[in-house]
Amino acid sequence: MFMTRSEYDRGVNTFSPEGRLFQVEYAIEAIKLGSTAIGIKTSEGIVLAVERRITSPLTEPESMEKILKIDNHIGCAMSGLIADSRTLVDTARVESQSHWFTYNETMTVESVTHTVSKLTLQFGDDDAGAGAMSRPFGVALLFAGIDEKGPQLFHLDPSGTYFECEAKAIGSGSEGAQSQLHELYHQNMNMKEALITVLTILKQVMEEKIDSNNVEVMLIANVQRGNFLH
Repeated sequence: MFMTRSEYDRGVNTFSPEGRLFQVEYAIEAIKLGSTAIGIKTSEGIVLAVERRITSPLTEPESMEKILKIDNHIGCAMSGLIADSRTLVDTARVESQSHWFTYNETMTVESVTHTVSKLTLQFGDDDAGAGAMSRPFGVALLFAGIDEKGPQLFHLDPSGTYFECEAKAIGSGSEGAQSQLHELYHQNMNMKEALITVLTILKQVMEEKIDSNNVEVMLIANVQRGNFLH
């Protein structure tokens, strides 16, 4: 007996006859409802900037963290469900610290991204360990940092797919922001130019005037590893 479309919709680990995992596709679509986040890699370091959506004047802006520190050399910007992102960020932090204590060296940005990607693939697995969920994670992440390869920027989506980027936008304004990145980004950018670029793009895609309350920024400088400036 063949499964119906609705049954494939409910199944988190069953492919449809067309080779699709609908729940993963829905999770990826959910990212498009999240805050816009942009990352740009330069030879001097990486700039991350994320829109903060303040829905009430009674909300404390500083409590709406969208960029988090993973280790002294890695930061992470998110778009999507904040609770889901914190589970993945906590995993990244634990693995990074464990690597330091075990090998007395910092973990590369790609290794951290790869470790988190494995957790995103464990949804619907009854035998999975702590942190695994019954559904796909509804969040996309931009991992940025400095390691022996220099500045690194990786994008991770709910399917567990990750890849290295020169510049990347995620979230509700990602389509327009990515188009602007194609026009404005160049490989000879310095940190100041990258910062101006991400703020200019956010100003265009956001529905309100940008200020220190509704935009969060992190600079990760190559000349001073682990120097985080908000």
